[in-house]
Amino acid sequence: MRDDIKINHRAAELSDKLIEVLESVYDPEIELDIYNLGLVYEINLDESGFCKIVMTFTDAGCSCADTMPEELITALKEIDGIRDVGVEIVWSPAWKMTRISRLGRITLGISPK
Repeated sequence: MRDDIKINHRAAELSDKLIEVLESVYDPEIELDIYNLGLVYEINLDESGFCKIVMTFTDAGCSCADTMPEELITALKEIDGIRDVGVEIVWSPAWKMTRISRLGRITLGISPK
């Protein structure tokens, strides 16, 4: 799991599966997944199986702001141990290009430094 994503112990136990799901949900405008784009800030999983995702978008006018959370919820519910999902969209801290992972930078043709 990325160092810049706050994650609790229960969620950390599922980190490989969480990463797989996060890498399968794409921002259609940028054509990069939300994990490598750095849109996810926090993942918490409680004892009842409720997973809360705190995330942002690259821009307040992002056309996928209505559809991406639902796509993410559906995908996360496929993971054993996750019964329900809530997605909280935040605008602070604002997303910056520095949140793009090294792999994401390479994929987008941006210097990986």
